[in-house]
Amino acid sequence: MRTIAPGGDHVDLMTINLGPSHPATHGTLRLFAALDGENVIAAVGEMGYLHRGFEKMIEQGTYQQVLPYTDRLNYCSAMMNNIGFCKSVEKMFGITPPERCIRLRVVLLELSRIIDHLVCICTNLVDLGALTNFWYFFNTREEVYTIWEKLCGARLTNTVTRIGGMYRDAYPGFADDVRRVLGRVEHAVAEVRGLIEHNKIFIDRTKDICPISAEQAVAWGWTGPCLRACGVDRDLRKDEPYYGYEEYQFDTVIGTSGDTFDRMMVRMLEILESVSITRQALDKLKPGPVNTTDARLSLPDRQRVYHDMEALINSFKLIYEGVRPPAGECYDAIEAANGELGFLIVSDGGTNPYRIKVRPPCFTQWAAFPGMMEGAMVPDLAAALGSINIIAGELDR
Repeated sequence: MRTIAPGGDHVDLMTINLGPSHPATHGTLRLFAALDGENVIAAVGEMGYLHRGFEKMIEQGTYQQVLPYTDRLNYCSAMMNNIGFCKSVEKMFGITPPERCIRLRVVLLELSRIIDHLVCICTNLVDLGALTNFWYFFNTREEVYTIWEKLCGARLTNTVTRIGGMYRDAYPGFADDVRRVLGRVEHAVAEVRGLIEHNKIFIDRTKDICPISAEQAVAWGWTGPCLRACGVDRDLRKDEPYYGYEEYQFDTVIGTSGDTFDRMMVRMLEILESVSITRQALDKLKPGPVNTTDARLSLPDRQRVYHDMEALINSFKLIYEGVRPPAGECYDAIEAANGELGFLIVSDGGTNPYRIKVRPPCFTQWAAFPGMMEGAMVPDLAAALGSINIIAGELDR
């Protein structure tokens, strides 16, 4: 491929596919790039190598039956997807789960944010050749998965929440296990920060690499850590608080330059803020029910079912038909690990969603990525791509 440089000289460019088979592109992303040596002159991004039809599949089941599908969006923090979907359906019903359920959801949300950031940072560091950090973070992440196993029997995809509540209450000793692992998280973060923050190789590979300005980030519709790394103070937990987040003391971590370094370090410091929120939520956790008493959503007590015909019919209809949100349209969102995770639900009053549209946070980040790469070098691809934390399941849903 031959093009004309600004000075009028002819330049021979090589076109190359970076992905989808490249390890750094997760087998699901393709960047078609024009190179002058190792410099990326132009690039076009493409996705579609995973497409699973989430938004159409979800129309084929009841609202309760499709909960496991949500796990497969961002599978690095699956519980956040569960909670975001349930919160949206609960908004359609106009109900608020019991206080204990809300506190437990906050604990699960923040632990999920922690493990998502852990795997994002440690795998990105592996892409840069820094393997030691991986073990500090991945081993700690495994300890959280042990808690998930004890909580619901599953590790990666959990389906632990229910519309109006939880699958079941936390097990005895849950709070102690969580407090113990929070200490391990703080220790791991301290170790990794000591290894990378002043490491010349890490700084050279990330500082001023693929920066994006605050104006560009807002124009692209970025949210979450990537947006905050650009210097934009936007966090749904503070700006549109839900689940009592206004009661918690925590700082919004803001970057300055919007480069690969800031995108990674914002996540690093957000882990510590999530540790603080989790401890506060555990302090506020009190005994009580974890499911709403609203008969439209929750199964009646078994003893009532055995002796009361109305309870028997209610139980039968909830199990075989599921819940029936009122007809209408609703959008609701949470601050997920990657940013704003929103669900637009259209109900026709039936037991199956008529339409569902997901607003995944990394979709807009991937849309901006080819432009970010122009002017960078091929080795910058892995570092920059890892820093925007593309999760193929939610991107190519």
